[in-house]
Amino acid sequence: MSSPAATTISSAFEAFREHLDEHYDRRERLIKVNRDVSAASKKVIFLLQRILNETSNDDHVLSLRAATEAKKKLAEVHAMLRNITHEFDGSRFWRYAHNISSGLQEYTEALSFVHYIEHGGLVSYEQVQANLCRDTGQPLFPLPLSDYALGTCDLTGELMRLAISSISKPNGRTRASQISLFVRACKADFETLAPHIPDLHKKQAVTAQSLRKVEEAAYAIVIRSSEYSPRMVDHIVGHVVSGGNEPSEEPDQPSRHRHTPR
Repeated sequence: MSSPAATTISSAFEAFREHLDEHYDRRERLIKVNRDVSAASKKVIFLLQRILNETSNDDHVLSLRAATEAKKKLAEVHAMLRNITHEFDGSRFWRYAHNISSGLQEYTEALSFVHYIEHGGLVSYEQVQANLCRDTGQPLFPLPLSDYALGTCDLTGELMRLAISSISKPNGRTRASQISLFVRACKADFETLAPHIPDLHKKQAVTAQSLRKVEEAAYAIVIRSSEYSPRMVDHIVGHVVSGGNEPSEEPDQPSRHRHTPR
């Protein structure tokens, strides 16, 4: 027959086991939702890139269509986040915040992309937090500042891809110039946060690379378009974007610098 002390210890360990099982089960559920949110948010970004790179005579109409389609998909992602709010009852959010961090960053990036298309500026922290609310206006959970900063910083890479892919199209130079100014401003603003947010300095390095690619591609278009054929300009931009030096000769064409025969 067990002693009262042994029974008490056994009951205590049973409670510990139940608590740990509950913790690990909740953690696994959140990690799964985090993966789903990340994947769905990436699809929103791909959707925006695909629509914005379509040929159109009216970029404004194209941008509105892209934003409208993206918002429908973002509503589905929002529903995923809304369905896990019960996991954060009480003060549990900060215990499990790191388990959904990457998903929140991807969601913030997709949301900031839509905002840029519609308004031409950076979505604010308050606007992202307001988006993460119920219909009653009550927040689903507090948005960590680090997830906002890292998510919006990732936007610069997507804008670089948009600028490069559209730079040779009608109005592409204007879009590339606007994106260049915006990315440069973002980089400057985030410099003040970099010492305080882990990994932000790494993303700032990527932002610098994105900015350089956009500026060099724009330079190649503006400066070389008066010197070379459109085919050669596209070739130069391709070399610049891939990190190479400008080719000195047009492909499959004889050299422009001919030697005088003796």
